[in-house]
Amino acid sequence: MLKFDPSLITSQRLHQIILGSVAPRPIAFASTVDKEGVVNLSPFSFFNAFGVNPTTLIFSPSRRGRDNTTKHTYENIKEVPEVVINIVSYDMVEQMSLASTEYPRGTNEFIKAGFTALASEKIRPFRVAESPVQYECKVRQVIETGDGGGAANLIICEVLLVHVNEDILDDKGSIDPEKIKLVGRMGGDYYVRAFGNSLFKVAKPLDRLGMGIDMLPEFIRDSHVFSGNDLGKLGNIEHLPQENDLAHVYLSPLWLDLQKNFGHDPKRFATEVQLLAKELLTQGQAWEALCLLLA
Repeated sequence: MLKFDPSLITSQRLHQIILGSVAPRPIAFASTVDKEGVVNLSPFSFFNAFGVNPTTLIFSPSRRGRDNTTKHTYENIKEVPEVVINIVSYDMVEQMSLASTEYPRGTNEFIKAGFTALASEKIRPFRVAESPVQYECKVRQVIETGDGGGAANLIICEVLLVHVNEDILDDKGSIDPEKIKLVGRMGGDYYVRAFGNSLFKVAKPLDRLGMGIDMLPEFIRDSHVFSGNDLGKLGNIEHLPQENDLAHVYLSPLWLDLQKNFGHDPKRFATEVQLLAKELLTQGQAWEALCLLLA
């Protein structure tokens, strides 16, 4: 492993490491105005949600590393402590990127990037009509973490009103990831789609107590066939199968085929069982995989 002491490398190098490894990051497409009402619209990927009572969003328009200047968004918020945080979908990502161009102060990025400005109901900054979710926020606090290039300016926001496009909801009223089509920010020029084949599920161990990887037999834990993710799926099962749970395995076509093809070679038979169990895990059949292994 390479080692990097933040105090001994340049802020630019450290910035590259952070952006490449703390990812993907959601994007706060922040709309602000100054005391004269001049509009600014800019994206920031140092952003996330931090609670719902009160509903708290935090993003950081950090100081520029190259010359230690501050962003127009930060300067506007110091004058008018209000902001709309617009969520970025795949359908608007190229326009959003264009809005990140460092235009001269006073440039209206809504116009430059081709977005539609909607009046907010509780604050002065405008909303982005093309955004699927828009948060009208008041700024509760600004925390300046330093005064050098690259230092963060944490903008702590309280959500006053949320606007959600009905087209992104499923039949239960929840936001559908296949409809909202979120994107995440990676390092350099890279982004990631948060929908389609990129989606996968991990069962939350909230309504049951997984037995843990330590309860799996040693031959499973030490197998070179199974990855850490595979073992995690098996360890999320509540208990080991009992003998009566295995009865159906011995009569299954899969088991009979394994016996027929590899029963004469115990070592090969064990390997093929593990490979088949791994395939069952990829199909979301963790219990069936564990039963097969213990059979």
